[in-house]
Amino acid sequence: MKTVFAFLAAFAAGAAATGTLQAAAPVAQGSNAPVNISSDSFQADLNAKTGTYSGNVLITQGDMKLRANTVKLSTTNSKLDKVFANGNVVVDSPKSGTVTGDNGIYSVVPRTLLMTGNVVMKKGTTVMRGAQLTVNLNTGQALLGGGAKTPGPNGTTTGNTRVQGVFIPNSN
Repeated sequence: MKTVFAFLAAFAAGAAATGTLQAAAPVAQGSNAPVNISSDSFQADLNAKTGTYSGNVLITQGDMKLRANTVKLSTTNSKLDKVFANGNVVVDSPKSGTVTGDNGIYSVVPRTLLMTGNVVMKKGTTVMRGAQLTVNLNTGQALLGGGAKTPGPNGTTTGNTRVQGVFIPNSN
């Protein structure tokens, strides 16, 4: 019963978050930084130990910001474990730049992000596109992959099977 109350209290605190953070101290970084969540609505499933935020969802942790239409949270041992984001997912981080996609899974403790569906990664003037992206938000290292090959007529393949990139050289 204590676990249910702790879980509900954690989600209620997140549901009441305003999305603005004013602090005199520097913002904590890494997986130990607080996770702040705001949205238009929230629904908890206490039996499954999950909760779903809907409508203009904004999640911040340190210098990382995640926006999406809906976000489902998963906990392990009464601690936030994973964030499943769906619909117009945008993640901003100084180390990785801005990443957009249809869906995303943010693993809190290792600070890794898996984005799928029409993935675009922008950093400065560099733009990369692919079907799936894995980013380590601590290091900024990313792995971008193309889509699966889809059999087409006459033995050809269709679909986005390649990664694309655009790099703008310095004008100097």
